[in-house]
Amino acid sequence: MLEDLTTAASPVSWPAAYPQGYAVVDVETTGLARDDRIISAAVYRLDARGEVEDHWYTMVNPERDPGPVWIHGLTSDVLEGAPLFPEIAEEFAARLADRVLVAHNAVFDWSMIAREYARAEREAPVRQRLCTIALSKELGLPLPNHKLESLAAHFGVVQQRAHHALDDARVLAEAFRPSLQAAAHRGVRLPLLECRPLTEWSSAPSIGRQQSGSYPSGSWRPSRKRPACPYPNPGRYEEDKPLKQGMRIAFSGDTSVDRELLEDRAVEAGLHVATSLSRLTSLLVTNDPDSSTSKVVKARQFGTPVIDEAAFGQLLRDVEPASGRRA
Repeated sequence: MLEDLTTAASPVSWPAAYPQGYAVVDVETTGLARDDRIISAAVYRLDARGEVEDHWYTMVNPERDPGPVWIHGLTSDVLEGAPLFPEIAEEFAARLADRVLVAHNAVFDWSMIAREYARAEREAPVRQRLCTIALSKELGLPLPNHKLESLAAHFGVVQQRAHHALDDARVLAEAFRPSLQAAAHRGVRLPLLECRPLTEWSSAPSIGRQQSGSYPSGSWRPSRKRPACPYPNPGRYEEDKPLKQGMRIAFSGDTSVDRELLEDRAVEAGLHVATSLSRLTSLLVTNDPDSSTSKVVKARQFGTPVIDEAAFGQLLRDVEPASGRRA
């Protein structure tokens, strides 16, 4: 049982709207790109009030080079005998089922998990996620930064093996429990986001276990250069007016819909997806307008309009045609 590290007393009544269970997750991966793979995963299952029920850990053969071994410590030789993801998918799913996925920078863990299930032609049984970075912001915790080690230090949790999935998940579970208790005591609405299982992926030839320790890289919606937007930029988005083809749209932070799919929808609607924010940007889409990301900071400096993902989704339904095409 985890030690209660909250400074406030336990709430007399628990918020009825809070979830009934959580799956605190950490995954280690071969890298950060779309075609990178999970090499280890850990899940701590918690009850409605954050008490640990059980935990689970597995390594996963990524069928490719393990990436930054100096960070996660898992070599090709160590991973050679590990199960492939399809072989652990059912057990992993059982650990996640009917629970809110909790992770530190949850969009990353969820994206990697969703992609692995998509490759296996299955769906992860996750419908909501909670990012502990977002929760710490909601609680106004006085953290120097949003690293897991800073959150752990705030609650006096000792890390034993950084970047080891099982220990990272343990540390996060111990830090999440007092955070959850504090949120309940103050009646804070939890920053839950919808998780939509991915259904689009590039089918790659079946890859068997490699005996040499060298893994070919797989294929997951390979990077492609987007064609130039054919419409001129009509300027900035104006509140209560429709989007117009050619507008430059930038995205920042966590999104409930996979970012790649959201960008694809914007391009299909005739919008220009920008990778950075400038004075020419028509609109910034973010679910965290108070964050300190470079795009949000620049949006404040330039006076760029900002809306959240839900509002953007509504606007995408009726994008106004452009006045003309580029010469």
